[in-house]
Amino acid sequence: MRPPTHILVVNGVKVRRPVFVVAAPHSGADLLSRALKRSPGFHVTMGRGPVARVVHAFARRPSIARSGGAPQVLRDVLAEAWQVVPAACAECTATCREAGGIVGAGPCVGPGALSRFGDASPDLLYSVPVLLRAFPDARLIQIIRDGRDVVADMLADPACMTWVKPHMLSEDAEFPNPFLGVRSAEHRERWAGMPPAGKCALRWRGAVRLSAALRRELPGEHLLTLRYEDMVASPGEAIDAVSSFLESKISTIALYGRTIPRPGSWRRRLSAEDAELVEKVTRDELARLGYR
Repeated sequence: MRPPTHILVVNGVKVRRPVFVVAAPHSGADLLSRALKRSPGFHVTMGRGPVARVVHAFARRPSIARSGGAPQVLRDVLAEAWQVVPAACAECTATCREAGGIVGAGPCVGPGALSRFGDASPDLLYSVPVLLRAFPDARLIQIIRDGRDVVADMLADPACMTWVKPHMLSEDAEFPNPFLGVRSAEHRERWAGMPPAGKCALRWRGAVRLSAALRRELPGEHLLTLRYEDMVASPGEAIDAVSSFLESKISTIALYGRTIPRPGSWRRRLSAEDAELVEKVTRDELARLGYR
């Protein structure tokens, strides 16, 4: 007998077709999330503390994500993040608050106008199997960006650099480890001795391999893939694609006027040695994705 469909109600609204933006670090998830957050009826969170802790637990230990209780844990933590109460935004990250245009404690939305919920927490990509079990009608938007530009941004981000320290791949780490991009325990010492640029390249490679698997496995009505470069070059066309996919009017203005790294900026931001290493690690994926 088929189990009953779980119904989640937040702020008096049934959560239907929630939207999740997934990508490798610094691939543009925050850029698209800004547009979603500023669209009528949408409530999109980005990196709330409790959500981030669950997401990183699933990312670092996939066996936890495969447990029977994982979907309920993720539903509960997202439901709490989506609650609209006084001072709700005080717990949000600076990125989320800025994207929502928050001054003070918030909240960033009014509960009476809500119709769609979503999340774009960093590293949410690694929780996609749990998301789909928790929300079978979810809509996923994944963003792909040139791995060399991604690495250049990661190297400049202290938060990303905390994940490349040797102790992050501890003796009790699980393999394969898509989060750090390491396939087996045999590569542990090799990973530990790599320069930071190489470790960042492995993270990007692992992420885009997961993204490729999603494109093979999910039907078109559940997954939309965008390129960062297309969002930057043609914001209107990118948002039109998102609006059609979500069957909702999405704000375009949030993509204009942003000071963001331009495609190809890795050429001046990466040293010759780092660029060579990144291209060596990611050669196959760069070619498959059409990055010359």
